[in-house]
Amino acid sequence: MTETKIDISELKGEGGDVIKELAEYLKEKTNAEVQTTIDSIIVKTDEKTVTRTLLRTLLRKFIHRQELREYFRVIGDKENCLKVKEKKVSEEE
Repeated sequence: MTETKIDISELKGEGGDVIKELAEYLKEKTNAEVQTTIDSIIVKTDEKTVTRTLLRTLLRKFIHRQELREYFRVIGDKENCLKVKEKKVSEEE
């Protein structure tokens, strides 16, 4: 069984509804078992069809559709781990 962890600790500030929608979106698109914890979403699957690259693409699409693209980005963290990270916004003078 392949297990991929998605760190969403910085996305929690957007509200619980966004995290629930993300979990449902991933479950719908991957047909995998999706578990939500306090700071992460864990995607478990028996097949090799759900790759880290696919999950990264799905996360990017979700962030874009939720109009959060200006504030968040998806980066690779460790092996079998992705992270939704808040972008650093420089203040304009």
